[in-house]
Amino acid sequence: MDSFSYLSNADSAYIDSLYQSYKEDPQSVDFGWQKFFEGFDFGQQAVDGNSTENVSVNSTPDHVLKEINVLNMINGYRTRGHLFTKTNPVRERRKYYPGKGIETFGFTDADLDTVFNAGVEVGLGPAKLRDIYQLLEDTYCQSIGVEYRYMRNPIKFKWFEERMESSRNLPNFDTEKKKRILQKLNQAVVFESFLGTKFLGQKRFSLEGAESLIPALDSVIEKGAELGIQEFVIGMAHRGRLNVLANIMGKTYKDIFSEFDGKYNKDLPFGGDVKYHMGFSTDVETSNNNKVHLSLCPNPSHLETVGAIVEGLSRSKMDMKYGSDYKKIAPILIHGDASVAGQGLVYEVLQMAKLDAYKTGGTIHLVINNQVGFTTNFKDARSSTYCTDIAKVTLSPVFHVNGDDPEAVVYAINMAMEYRQRFHNDVFIDILCYRRYGHNESDEPRFTQPLLYKTIEKHPNPREIYLEKLKASGAVDANLAKQMDKEFRDLLQERLNESKEDEGAPINPVFSGAWTEVRFSKEEDFASSPDTSVDKDTFLKIASKITDLPTDKKFLSKVDRLFKDRKKMVNETHVFDWAMGELMAYGTLVNEGNRVRISGQDVERGTFSHRHAVVKVEDSEEEYTPLTQVSEKQAPFEIYNSHLSEYGVLGFEYGYAMANPYALTIWEAQFGDFFNGAQIVVDQYISSAETKWQRANGLVMLLPHGYEGQGPEHSSARVERFLELCAEYNMSVVNCTTPAQFFHVLRRQLKREIRKPLVVFTPKSLLRFPKCVSPLEDFTNNKFQEVIDDASAKAKEVKRVLICTGKIFYDLQEEKEKLNRKDIAIVRLEQMYPTPFAQLDKIREKYSNAEFIWVQEEPENMGAWPFISRVFRKSKFDFDVISRKPSSSPATGFAKLHLAEQAAIVAKAFEIKNTEQVKEVVKKASTAKTAKVD
Repeated sequence: MDSFSYLSNADSAYIDSLYQSYKEDPQSVDFGWQKFFEGFDFGQQAVDGNSTENVSVNSTPDHVLKEINVLNMINGYRTRGHLFTKTNPVRERRKYYPGKGIETFGFTDADLDTVFNAGVEVGLGPAKLRDIYQLLEDTYCQSIGVEYRYMRNPIKFKWFEERMESSRNLPNFDTEKKKRILQKLNQAVVFESFLGTKFLGQKRFSLEGAESLIPALDSVIEKGAELGIQEFVIGMAHRGRLNVLANIMGKTYKDIFSEFDGKYNKDLPFGGDVKYHMGFSTDVETSNNNKVHLSLCPNPSHLETVGAIVEGLSRSKMDMKYGSDYKKIAPILIHGDASVAGQGLVYEVLQMAKLDAYKTGGTIHLVINNQVGFTTNFKDARSSTYCTDIAKVTLSPVFHVNGDDPEAVVYAINMAMEYRQRFHNDVFIDILCYRRYGHNESDEPRFTQPLLYKTIEKHPNPREIYLEKLKASGAVDANLAKQMDKEFRDLLQERLNESKEDEGAPINPVFSGAWTEVRFSKEEDFASSPDTSVDKDTFLKIASKITDLPTDKKFLSKVDRLFKDRKKMVNETHVFDWAMGELMAYGTLVNEGNRVRISGQDVERGTFSHRHAVVKVEDSEEEYTPLTQVSEKQAPFEIYNSHLSEYGVLGFEYGYAMANPYALTIWEAQFGDFFNGAQIVVDQYISSAETKWQRANGLVMLLPHGYEGQGPEHSSARVERFLELCAEYNMSVVNCTTPAQFFHVLRRQLKREIRKPLVVFTPKSLLRFPKCVSPLEDFTNNKFQEVIDDASAKAKEVKRVLICTGKIFYDLQEEKEKLNRKDIAIVRLEQMYPTPFAQLDKIREKYSNAEFIWVQEEPENMGAWPFISRVFRKSKFDFDVISRKPSSSPATGFAKLHLAEQAAIVAKAFEIKNTEQVKEVVKKASTAKTAKVD
């Protein structure tokens, strides 16, 4: 009722004085009063013009106060009517105060036949109170409740009110539409019943109780196609997934039955996944002959994770196929009531909705509201009134709909689709329903909800309820449902019989569409890297382009100096630092027609102020992005600072890479260890999606890593966690030591016929370390080297080989040069996985008389050592290790202790036994300048 607060507690004399002022000069009164008096005059004119039959409008001051009360009532219903709806099929609704009776708004029964001009507000013109009241009851308090008045946008208010109040939110479908709704309900109900009968006791996460989801999805696809949608990307959890696959996506019943039988293809090198996690894509034709592509993303059991994937996949397809036209593709996310309220990822993804980096033009959110999460009652599952209250964060409207009223569900989702296409905002449809069985079919729900399940046990399914409604109205013949039931059961039985005759599971095409030229990997793909060099002239031309700044714009002096230094690398020294090596990888790729997309926290400048891919004009904050100026025909280069999210953004970028194998898609963590906020995406998608779902992905993760005394949280990117996930050539894990190596490994992502996730442990202090540079020829005459030998070592003289990865190399190299130790070779393992065994074997043969030591700056129980010790177990390397001692924390928080530990590693590697020498090393280290990275 807040919208009409200016009307509260007013007295008649005051209102009359305002009205007189308004008549003399409308601008002399507040805007709210202007609108009220406009409506009052309009209603009065209607009466004077005899356009309303048998009405008598009282214009006394007391009556004017009641007019205000009518407006308060209208606003009250629009704002709070959803609290009093008939939307719960199996429970009494909670009581809310104040209520919605006419007495709440200052009326008695004696006022019911009084005519009020305020009826104009709801499209009735001057009308009796009882008629206004009935319209509000019909519109806002029946099978549909709508929350929209918090959206702060009068245009959207008007859009909803015109549609809802003119129809009273009562569907008026023709007979054919009603028959289609019945047909989809029949498919949903009979499919679940058939599975329950034929595959007794098997988990299927039944949709029973929420079958109205199927006609809802069918209708949103039909309506979307009418409004120009050519593709939907759908994400959902396991509840009802098989029903959606069968009756919306068109996956054959025969294939689904084969999966129930547990069949698999022995020839496929994949571990597979349970049937209710699998993805699927298909083309469907609507009743109006519109063709629509549907994609259902594979998902893990980790609820809501798929939401981020769907948004990224939708944005990628939007960019790649539809010229970033939001009107042609839409995401649909199907939530559970417990997960949409309880999982923090929902908030992270919703916050993307209006950000340039991630927006997809509005998502349709459907909530299967079972009113229970596994065994947890809804009262214990959230503090909010509704499970969908998170929608208010992005001012997204919410429809609460009774799942036993399929027409209301279809009506609501059609309006939601229209809203999405008109305003390109998210919209929620909360389908209040129930779960007929426990969490799965073998679970006993009466252990935890005995009263609820007594009600559910007696409750008819939505098809039965709808059929009775149709028969009562004469819309369908009584035998139609029986005929539908029999025909569909016969079809299912026929497909079941066919599935039993097949020996193996169906083989679905994996690499199609944009992925046609990509294939699964073979062992020989990892023997060595492909050529990723760029010819000298092209390299220098691009380098020159990306180091130019517009002369007509004024930049910060530090930016000018930075770009002059970069220009000097191009024109004079031909020696490039880390930032230039990275930027040149992007520049050469976009020049070759490959889109490059990077997002993450602070990536435009770079956490450590090294990248400066986007620079600001000093006086206006206008942005300039040199990598968009490479050539006229270049592919897009996009780099976005993300909101403060890891889980959501990493999931989004994984989804983006899932759709386009020819884009270099990168997520960078602000600090490497921050990825652990997105560990679920790493575990359930990045490391295992190809094994589970036969879905390849070329996403790149950049994780700043290195021990520079910055404490436990900013030292380690948890190398060990990635390496423990490595198997079956599922991803690449590297720690590059030169800019050229970084350049080549990034380009390698798009220069092979395979796609694998790439994890790069990137440096911090090395970004400005004078020796961490690469000459021009390393970019133009080389490729990524999985192992880098010690070019200065003579094999016959070497007694000890130190193998390491990453920054520690420079500490070791500095000590070797200082001590002039020719008996020690330092070998860099640039790629830890897939481990280049053949190349390392050659190193072992070369230094046949030497001992081999693995050196790392991480504690012994972390870093690469646990992996190295496992994969080289019982090998001829017989590795020993030099590292920090085992620790529960990655690093110390004391700077001097860090320096002492680092010096001790180096001293041990070179067998410095003289106490004075060790003290000298530690002293030198303690006075050395360390990079400030926090």
